[in-house]
Amino acid sequence: MPRDTLTREQIIEAAIGLLDEEGLEGLNMRSLGKRLGSAATAVYWHVQSKDNLVVLASDEVWTEIELPDLDTVDWHTAASTMAGDLFAMFTRHPWLVMAFASQPLYGPNKARHDDHSLAVYEKAGFVGAEVDQATAAVFMYVLGNAVGMAAEVSVNRKLSRHGGNSQTRIEEAMTHATEIAARFPRLRSRTEAFADSDYAAAPEKSFEFGLQAVLSGLTDRLGSR
Repeated sequence: MPRDTLTREQIIEAAIGLLDEEGLEGLNMRSLGKRLGSAATAVYWHVQSKDNLVVLASDEVWTEIELPDLDTVDWHTAASTMAGDLFAMFTRHPWLVMAFASQPLYGPNKARHDDHSLAVYEKAGFVGAEVDQATAAVFMYVLGNAVGMAAEVSVNRKLSRHGGNSQTRIEEAMTHATEIAARFPRLRSRTEAFADSDYAAAPEKSFEFGLQAVLSGLTDRLGSR
């Protein structure tokens, strides 16, 4: 695709697809140009650098998160909806979780989301610095839950690239981890109780349980004033 017919929007869309498939380590201008049917130099002309492209791609996926109408729903419902959508977005785009640790990420779509998050906790009754603290507490809870999932995707991808049966190697690693866990009483009882699961696996609906615990804690904090 010639440079004058290639658009930044096309590049960003293709970059998100490549990132979803290959992760941050798989994103390069040559592979992206091939996907677009264009020269790598044409891609550079539109986005300047790989780091800038990651910023643009990351900002685009923030549009996937619903911003509830605060005139029609209570703050708790709005916070739950946004946190659930955020976790789902991280699940669809695990590279974004890893990108947070590698470079600053910003843009109008993320800013719009962040501004709406502040409005949610202002509606709850938080004031001043507490608004930012409440927003950060929920965001970091969601991000923390997504880290493990993103790391698993990254490990699977690396194992696949190095050849061999990645699933077999993962199972061998988890078997070894379970053997180590058996030395400790609480971990041993857990693996015995859940024989079909490794000791590191979270129980079903752990994310929802933790999120409601965080929001309940914020509600209690409001009520203790």
